[in-house]
Amino acid sequence: MTTPRRLLLVNGPNLNLLGTREPGIYGSATLADVERITAEAAAAYGFEVRAVQSNHEGVLLDAIHDARADCAGIVINAGAYTHTSVALRDALTGVALPFAEVHISDVYAREEFRHHSYLTDVAAVHVVGEGVQGYATATRRLIRVITGQADG
Repeated sequence: MTTPRRLLLVNGPNLNLLGTREPGIYGSATLADVERITAEAAAAYGFEVRAVQSNHEGVLLDAIHDARADCAGIVINAGAYTHTSVALRDALTGVALPFAEVHISDVYAREEFRHHSYLTDVAAVHVVGEGVQGYATATRRLIRVITGQADG
């Protein structure tokens, strides 16, 4: 079976507010900018992107489950669910697709509760603190994992 040339881009709660939410932390780029940046990075490798954003955990879980049918991997910024959701972790490990965890801000330089992630130890790629350009970094690195071109 041929590996699909599609990625699922998942953005969790409050990421729909990008561009207006705490610009000192998250910058002025919007969710539409994030989706464009990710799609452009993927297209450079011949991949397409399907994007989903929700403030509701179950919607994100359903999208991850559906990705089994036609995606090769997942780029995810789970937002606050990063620090709270065992269900999200279980969905990601359950579908057995490689995934990249991305955070716009440097979560390790912020409040202590943001230092713990339920995803990091099972993610193939982890990108933190690069702003929205981190999505492009995460996408490129994930595609290299998927295509067997990752460096060590």
